[in-house]
Amino acid sequence: MVSDDDTAYPGAIIPLHYHFNMLNDQIRTGRFRQAIQAVVVPGSKVLELGGGTGVLSFFAAQLASKVWCVEKNTELAREARRFLDMNTHGDRVQVVNADAFEYLPPEPVDVVVCEMLHVAMLRENQIAVIERFKQRYLAHFGLPLPIFVPEASIQTVQPVQQNFEFSGYYAPVPIFRDPYASQAMTLEMGAPVVYSTLRYEASLPMRFQWEGEIPIATSGTLNALRFVTKNILATLPALAPSPVKNILAVPSVHQSTAIEWHNQYLIMPLASPLEVHAGDMLRLAFSYPAGGALNDLASSLTVAMK
Repeated sequence: MVSDDDTAYPGAIIPLHYHFNMLNDQIRTGRFRQAIQAVVVPGSKVLELGGGTGVLSFFAAQLASKVWCVEKNTELAREARRFLDMNTHGDRVQVVNADAFEYLPPEPVDVVVCEMLHVAMLRENQIAVIERFKQRYLAHFGLPLPIFVPEASIQTVQPVQQNFEFSGYYAPVPIFRDPYASQAMTLEMGAPVVYSTLRYEASLPMRFQWEGEIPIATSGTLNALRFVTKNILATLPALAPSPVKNILAVPSVHQSTAIEWHNQYLIMPLASPLEVHAGDMLRLAFSYPAGGALNDLASSLTVAMK
């Protein structure tokens, strides 16, 4: 059984140093910068929900005429304002200390940026925030909706054999892995299966549930599932996207029709490992709320061999 304490809205309790450390994630910030540059045109108006340190609003402000950066954490909003004042066109950003669940800009916007993303859409409220925003926006301003960054998210699940030994100490716990680093401790036992494709301008689910079968390709001990979330930050102009292909491949803007970014992979241990053989068929089912805790996913898993 997995347990965690993330039952409250995480954005209100994440310490400042966590947000500061995200600035050092060059892949994350670089991909968002490329996406924002691709969709924000000169003179446009941009809203960022959950602005954190203000870095994504800064990217938008290099082209937009006005940016609203909404951040609930008062101390973090104050820091975002301080940082933006040190940067070019930071004066184009209005930092709003407000709840992203409730805020509506004073006028229509062209682009909405929201990075409350977590693997499997757990622990953070990306889906609920955007869905409620669309309802408020349409009721007040009507169509069209703004462009959303990210544009879409694709989620997969994959059977794996995971090494849960830490310096000789065995502990089968949920593990978050850098998708851009070596995955030498993880043995893939079958191909990843897409269980959810989200487009943020469309209706979004408040719960993820999936039931199906996955062929086993490699014999061994099936002791975990790997959950992967790939975010399509923006589709490049005049190119047709193919977001489902090669979901586990390290994204490259130069080799893709879209600007993509992976959340950390989640390795979720199984309560009872299974010995499997190539050619077996795994039956898998799960159901968990969007923004739920790790345990909401772990406790819903049912795994059996057909």
